[in-house]
Amino acid sequence: MNALMDFMGRGGTNAGEVAAFIAASGKLDPNTLRPFIDLKTGRSYITAYTGGDPKNPKSYQAVPIQTNATLRRDEWKRLDESLLKISESRLGGIQDLVSSNLTYDIGSGLGSTVLEWHDVSDAMEADLTMDGVTRSAGDRPSFGTNYLPLPIIHSDYEINARVLAASRNKGEPLDTTSAERAARKVWEKLEGMLFTDTTYTFGGGVIYSYLNEPNINLVTLSEDWDASGKTGAEIVADVLAMKQASIDAYHYGPWKLYIPTGYETKLDADYDATTPGTTIRERILKISGITGIQVVDTLTADTVLLVQMTSDVVRLVRGMGIQNVEWQTEGKMVTKYKVMTIQVPQVRADQAGHSGIVKLS
Repeated sequence: MNALMDFMGRGGTNAGEVAAFIAASGKLDPNTLRPFIDLKTGRSYITAYTGGDPKNPKSYQAVPIQTNATLRRDEWKRLDESLLKISESRLGGIQDLVSSNLTYDIGSGLGSTVLEWHDVSDAMEADLTMDGVTRSAGDRPSFGTNYLPLPIIHSDYEINARVLAASRNKGEPLDTTSAERAARKVWEKLEGMLFTDTTYTFGGGVIYSYLNEPNINLVTLSEDWDASGKTGAEIVADVLAMKQASIDAYHYGPWKLYIPTGYETKLDADYDATTPGTTIRERILKISGITGIQVVDTLTADTVLLVQMTSDVVRLVRGMGIQNVEWQTEGKMVTKYKVMTIQVPQVRADQAGHSGIVKLS
């Protein structure tokens, strides 16, 4: 089971099954892809938004449809609950953005193919005069236009008709193993977009990661942290060098430190023999401005990242939350489903090339 990324670009360029479907239909309302069977009437319905507060259940109503649904409302609920279990597992980079309120919601990302955003140059000066009449420099800031592709991340799974019937006949809850695996793949793809060396280019824009944004600050790692002779003091010195590199680039925190799996237990060792009970991790967290240390299982070995957690450095652009949809029916025995989302991390620097990301390697 894999997670795929579909792109819809400006000018009608599309890539992927879901993108082609949206292009053909003109839009994609997720509610229309979640038909349910009403137990009282036996009829099929979809949930339609009627206006008002999208978070208020009264803003929605059940609308009957002519096609046959497969799942009951409680079965959809069980599938949706399985997605939450995955989001709570060890995929911390995206969760850090959410927890830090570094999110940018664009309503329905299904109606947008790229996000247009602007950076701004430094401009103007303040003059010191005695009369207040002398005019200061009259320059003005320049704005640069940039584009961020908004991919659709999705993974497919199936629910066999016999398995579904057996679940209902026995009164057992619907098995959500496949949905959980599909959700896991979607979250891994989204998380990997932060910590990959791959760039995604589409629709006139580029998706960068913490590792390959062109302006990140580089600090040389003289000796791996897990080397037998590496001391706690030397590790702290490396982190201080990263902090200074960020400050030199006019970024002053707060920061989050990301380390590879191989360094996790190293940071749990004693800082030195004279301060037993104080770990290297605890000593790093005493550095002003560092708010946390996160282990990233997919981060390249012997690579450490220091990221300023502010929206001018990184944010999570959200067009559609992760959810289940019914995609298509193959015959009468198997119904195909997708776990899908429109979310993308946006890593960026200012127009002068100053970045709040430091890479130690």
